[in-house]
Amino acid sequence: MSTAVPLPLPEIDPEPPEWRVEPGLLDYPRAVAAMEARAEAIRAGTARELVWLVEHPPLYTAGTSAQAADLLQPDRFPVHRTGRGGEYTYHGPGQRVAYAMLDLKRRKPDVRAYVWALEEWLIRTLDRLGVAGERRDGRVGIWVRRTDRNEPWREDKIAAIGVRVRRWVAFHGVALNVEPELAHFDGIVPCGISRHGVTSLVDLGHPVTLADADVALRAAFDEVFGPGGPMGPTG
Repeated sequence: MSTAVPLPLPEIDPEPPEWRVEPGLLDYPRAVAAMEARAEAIRAGTARELVWLVEHPPLYTAGTSAQAADLLQPDRFPVHRTGRGGEYTYHGPGQRVAYAMLDLKRRKPDVRAYVWALEEWLIRTLDRLGVAGERRDGRVGIWVRRTDRNEPWREDKIAAIGVRVRRWVAFHGVALNVEPELAHFDGIVPCGISRHGVTSLVDLGHPVTLADADVALRAAFDEVFGPGGPMGPTG
């Protein structure tokens, strides 16, 4: 009888998330329904994780913490109640929304760590596009100092974050302002914060397209969520 010790099988890298770019402007209820279905399939093990890059027609969404008083112009655009965390936000043309449907059980089952990773994804994306994005305690999202206007004390929001986690599968995601109509944010108090403004890459003087942003998002995602990254797969 052989006494040889069997060699361990090599580790197999988990299948990376699927990436999809949605053409045109995507109806918001359709997006939510698709995310719900994909998240359930990921939980059941019948579908891969997905990063879905979309653009919406002008609309407002109300997260689970939204206050009625923060909807300043209720008749301006359609308003959609949604199960993600957070307050009111705007989506519209020129804004890249990245819906990330990820299995946190195979990454890190820690919601705070996941939100940090989403922030890091946006910060590294912006860095690739020549912008210094920053976190702020007590203010969700990514912020920039308006040094371009010689107003370093002024801080404007360039990206929003809103997530929902069900049975450790995360969905919803992030929204990066590339070149949206910034006046459309005037109908709400974005994320319940009235003391600061909103900006975009183009407003900051960076002539970036959605396609440029997509390349940066993909590269930065791989750094944060790929193998070896702070929210990379562990099994």
